[in-house]
Amino acid sequence: MTFPQTPSPKPRILAIANQKGGVGKTTTAINLGTALAAVGEQVLIVDLDPQGNASTGLGVTRTSQMRSTYHVLVGEAQLHHVVVETGIPRLDCAPSTMDLLGAEIELSDMERKTYRLADAIGILSGQTGLGYTYILIDCPPSLNLLTINSFCAADAILVPLQCEFFALEGLSQLLKTVERVRASLNPRLVIQGVVLTMFDRRNSLSEQVAQDVRGVLGEKVYETVIPRNVRVSEAPSYGKPVLLYDNTCIGSQAYIRLASEIIRREKELRAA
Repeated sequence: MTFPQTPSPKPRILAIANQKGGVGKTTTAINLGTALAAVGEQVLIVDLDPQGNASTGLGVTRTSQMRSTYHVLVGEAQLHHVVVETGIPRLDCAPSTMDLLGAEIELSDMERKTYRLADAIGILSGQTGLGYTYILIDCPPSLNLLTINSFCAADAILVPLQCEFFALEGLSQLLKTVERVRASLNPRLVIQGVVLTMFDRRNSLSEQVAQDVRGVLGEKVYETVIPRNVRVSEAPSYGKPVLLYDNTCIGSQAYIRLASEIIRREKELRAA
């Protein structure tokens, strides 16, 4: 494993979370990470979902013998020991394995059980020569102890939200959890933004959901929307982000715009 040698500021840590499955969470993690890397950022994707779709979607072959984020959480490995290169310049991955399914039970009896990932990232960030500017955490589709570990490690949360009828109902539960974590575990945690996914301009429901979400959350909702696009759906089966599979499709272009918007928001936050 060859790490970047140029020192950099402390990385921005974004947890990509939604307790609902099938909303484009992992797709957003891998394609946003690729887009950020394409514009010169040094990115680490931490796969904290036992399904490991972020790992396989980046072409990482998971095996039962490999060290993973599970071993980091239970204290059997440091984070930099499990990081692998993805083949995409400036983009690395800390993969998951199915061992994560049992991690919650093991963590429940450990000291600092909600800060295991935060502590691991703190050690990683303190090592000279590790130049990550963004760390993206792909959370599991539930509000469990793995997700709470992500929230305790993160500076901010990015919420992919599918344009469907019950979107706001699920979002309100997530926002309540964020408030509880901020009040008791991680006071710096904020919602960086909500990205509307699987948007279909031919469907009036998509437009209505977008209006409703923007009406409730205002500027927290990114201007960029991620459209329904068959190329985005096909890319993971080839172990590639859509930006490598077809960088001219509307899905790829949307993720490039999202990366630019996130970088702009981050600069505004730092300047504030």
